[in-house]
Amino acid sequence: MTSDSGAQHSKEVQEGERFEFGKNWNKFLSVLNDKRIEEAERSLKEMLQVNDLKGRSFLDIGSGSGLFSLVARRLGARVHSFDYDPNSAACAVELRRRYFPDDSDWMIEQGSVLDKDYIKSLGEFDIVYSWGVLHHTGDMWNALDNARIPVRDGGLLFIAIYNDQGMKSDLWVKIKKAYCSGVIGKSAIVAVFIPIFILYGFIIDLIRMNNPIKRYSDYKNKRGMSIFYDWFDWLGGYPFEVASSGEIFDFYFKRGFNLIKLVTTNGLGTNEFVFRK
Repeated sequence: MTSDSGAQHSKEVQEGERFEFGKNWNKFLSVLNDKRIEEAERSLKEMLQVNDLKGRSFLDIGSGSGLFSLVARRLGARVHSFDYDPNSAACAVELRRRYFPDDSDWMIEQGSVLDKDYIKSLGEFDIVYSWGVLHHTGDMWNALDNARIPVRDGGLLFIAIYNDQGMKSDLWVKIKKAYCSGVIGKSAIVAVFIPIFILYGFIIDLIRMNNPIKRYSDYKNKRGMSIFYDWFDWLGGYPFEVASSGEIFDFYFKRGFNLIKLVTTNGLGTNEFVFRK
């Protein structure tokens, strides 16, 4: 992609309009290990209901850490990764260097899902994947619409979108914006919420008579992620939009997609959808 995209990203960060996801993902790579990769692989196979991706093409929209691009490549897919954040694109490059050096079947670049011409230029894919990304673009419904463009007939679209919680979601928009406003805002939000997250988890574990340590040690079993870096991703994840599962279903059904798998939440998390075109 052109340098214009990177310049726009930097401008938005400087103006407090965007969280630097890529810097957070770069830190996550320091704790990435075989166990986390295996858990991510398991979760992808489960949602897509496949044993492998041999002979298939996989587009990772907003590749983030690059973990799921890596997983798709390990499963045999031809992978194309892109991210609006140049540091996120660099994470995917690093994982390719570690696990698939000089691999012509894993393409990585910087780009925006909001750029329809760019999306059209990518061609069609058997699987289009965008987990927890489209609601951070600043124009979610346009991003959702563009994400369907590269899905070939009979192909799959796998997305995860934050659940609409009404007033709670509105409050989180303000918290995330404050985090991104500068050093003072970030420090204040971290000082308030990280202790709350720790204390809340400790109390819940005591009530349920669970070992509090396992909350942290077992978190990697959730798609191979890290609870620590996910906390910062959550607190700073701005722009931030939400939608109900019904809204997402209706949106894609009207555009020729059938829902084949759905995982919903009643809380602050995401609803996960796998559609077939």
